[in-house]
Amino acid sequence: MNDHVTFRSFSRGDGPVTRLSAQDQVPLPPPYDTLQDEPWLGSLADSAREDMVVLDDTIALSLRNPANQQEQDQLVDAFLSGLKKLFSAADNWTFLQPLLLSVEHCVQCQTCSEACPVFEESGHNELYRPTFRSEVLRRIYFKYVRGASTWTHGDIELNYKTVARLIELAYRCNLCRRCAQTCPLGIDNGLLAREIRKSASQEMGIGPRELHRDGSMLQLKVGSSTGMSPTALKHLIEFVDEETSNKTGIKVVTPLDKKGADILLIHNAGEISAWPESIGAFSLLFNEAGLSWTLSSEEAGYDGVNYGVFYDDVQLTRVAMRHAQIAKDLGVRKIVLGECGHAHKALTVIADKVLTGGLNVPRESAMPLLRDIALSGRIEFDESRNDFPVTLHDPCNYVRMMGIVAPQREVLGRVVPDGRFREMTPHGVHNYCCGGGSGFAIMSGHNFASWRHRVTGRRKFRQILDAFQNEPWGPKHHKYVCAPCSNCKGQIRDILGFYKAHKKAGLFYGGLVDLMVNAMVRARPGYIDWVWH
Repeated sequence: MNDHVTFRSFSRGDGPVTRLSAQDQVPLPPPYDTLQDEPWLGSLADSAREDMVVLDDTIALSLRNPANQQEQDQLVDAFLSGLKKLFSAADNWTFLQPLLLSVEHCVQCQTCSEACPVFEESGHNELYRPTFRSEVLRRIYFKYVRGASTWTHGDIELNYKTVARLIELAYRCNLCRRCAQTCPLGIDNGLLAREIRKSASQEMGIGPRELHRDGSMLQLKVGSSTGMSPTALKHLIEFVDEETSNKTGIKVVTPLDKKGADILLIHNAGEISAWPESIGAFSLLFNEAGLSWTLSSEEAGYDGVNYGVFYDDVQLTRVAMRHAQIAKDLGVRKIVLGECGHAHKALTVIADKVLTGGLNVPRESAMPLLRDIALSGRIEFDESRNDFPVTLHDPCNYVRMMGIVAPQREVLGRVVPDGRFREMTPHGVHNYCCGGGSGFAIMSGHNFASWRHRVTGRRKFRQILDAFQNEPWGPKHHKYVCAPCSNCKGQIRDILGFYKAHKKAGLFYGGLVDLMVNAMVRARPGYIDWVWH
């Protein structure tokens, strides 16, 4: 281990490059306002307290362990081949311009570091500065792609250790892009991390099992990244309809495979099994508002997940084209994406580069549509039913990335009483990632879950506690974290569960549509049941 990681030490030696200590982190606010009071610290053995989180090349990924020097050299060559393609217009025309800007023009002002939740929550560990990872890539690029012989390229050795650690470090970034937002030159260190991941996947066959084999590959083979087949979907939707009908007293029937509907609604399939109440809420709201809409039971048509956006352009394109083709076959006017942030980014922003001609089906977020429903008068709401403190998490991929900020707040203004909404600080486009972004929420290899809870998710937990700082704490004092994104919802569930926040602080979580149905006059009270899921 190196107490101070340098570019030379990054590429040398065996074992961990760095360790994070709990003692280096800023204590959480009340009711977790002493280090000793944080549940995870007391559970660690004394000898492990200085070994809280380790970067050791195997945490997030199943990186290969080459048997000999020849295999190491082959993997390094594959990495260099991928690096050269990243900077080729023929191979990477979709991202080449911002990639070149970010590699060639960084002035190391470190403005991005103070915007990075990973660097901040690591206790300002040098390895986790957004510029550290980028500088490793930059030095390799200038020497081995550009062939430059000046500057400081000799400070790092290109060997398998360098490559393996660089790929691992690319999976220590949430891709939240606060760094790009704050950079005076627009340098996007998040993009650089993503492009490192892409090269590792497409050239070296290295990627997280949860995103690739059990993610995009499973989705295209079976129909969903959860493994849910079309037959299983139909049974689950029947169950959701029945449960929603019984709970609200309003008959709910979800239209499946309705040709010629105005809207094809695509959910994150994980919600259907994990949070069926949100799926039922969408169906109820759309029906009550008189919308012409449908769900698809075609393979992948009911799962807006597109994990390729985090690690692989080929997989991203395959899934996006499948979604567009299903919409075209149904003859819908547009695709509307439910509460899933990365599905927004993948299908409405990045897919613009690949969905052309007949596949360029209009695609939009559900947030403006939910705003229209809330304000149209077609459904009567009684905001007093949501008479409890509410805060709003802004998902990176459709708030910072796409600028969808106001609609969800206008909905809350209609279904939450005056004085009960608590904005996070910062919020909107400046908000912090939930800590589960870029696929982290579903990744669990080695001690990666600990990384999420103790580093990336800790900043979001701090924000949530701060938002409710003037509220009483305890299991009977319910407070609602509105997280209108499946990935964020799963991460926030894990954070609150890890810190036992529902018991100690009275913190619960859910979607935006849940709050809307909870306030519906025609529905039975109590759609939000305050049972920990």
